[in-house]
Amino acid sequence: MAIEKIAFIGTGVMGHSMVLNLLKQGYALTVYNRTASKAQDLAKYGAVVAQSVKDAVKDADLVISIVGYPKDVREIWLSAEGIIANMKEGAIGLDMTTSEPALAKEITAAGAARGLLIGDAPVTGGDVGAKNGTLAILFGGSEELFAKVQEPCSAMGKTLVRFGEAGAGQYAKICNQIAIAAGMMALCECIATAKKVGLDEALVIDTLSKGAAGSFSMNSYGPRILKGDFNPGFFIKHFVKDLKIALDAARACGLTLPGTELAYKFYCTLENEGLGELGTQALYKYYEEHCGA
Repeated sequence: MAIEKIAFIGTGVMGHSMVLNLLKQGYALTVYNRTASKAQDLAKYGAVVAQSVKDAVKDADLVISIVGYPKDVREIWLSAEGIIANMKEGAIGLDMTTSEPALAKEITAAGAARGLLIGDAPVTGGDVGAKNGTLAILFGGSEELFAKVQEPCSAMGKTLVRFGEAGAGQYAKICNQIAIAAGMMALCECIATAKKVGLDEALVIDTLSKGAAGSFSMNSYGPRILKGDFNPGFFIKHFVKDLKIALDAARACGLTLPGTELAYKFYCTLENEGLGELGTQALYKYYEEHCGA
């Protein structure tokens, strides 16, 4: 079955741009967001705005979700008014939320009980990647489903990799968030040190980004930190959730992650200070408030 109609659940910072890129490729989109105002403007680009998950998914060939927390994922996929209960026969699904591997497996199994192919496909690349259609998509699920989602995924990302069966995409995203956590701490400490010793921080970031220290975080978030731009490409409150998932997964396999634990502590402090709606680059505020930056 060719994919023509897509239901997209979750039109926040990431989802909004992903919907626009799917529309540009000619797909018919029906969207739903719990906070309706975040979906309304997509109507002017050609999307149909549904009033419920059930209404959004009932005619879709492909259902995609990218929401906030595992509890939200569970509700929209597994409830009586949710996705699996209301998908049409032959439809397929992708949860692109960063969520728990065990929940991804549960959703895939629930879909299979109805004869539906469902997988996990969390993304990385931030708000810039979502806007530019250059996300990396980390897939967990069957080879059959992986083949079916190639074209729509190519509208949202430049890299689509299958890591294994259900849950494998979430494990890959856990690895990604672990690397980002350490990298963001290093970036903040780099900028703080450059400032304290009297260097031009912008020149430091520009120069180091061209060498071995260069990274996506340095290129994308270094300039934002220097401008005092802490608007979210990815919310602190969601990163706290991701790091907890990562630490729980590590403990479950007997692994200790001291660097990730430290980053989690720092980000929890920021969230407790009321900064959860800021972007992850606002970690620099921790260094300003608590480390003398």
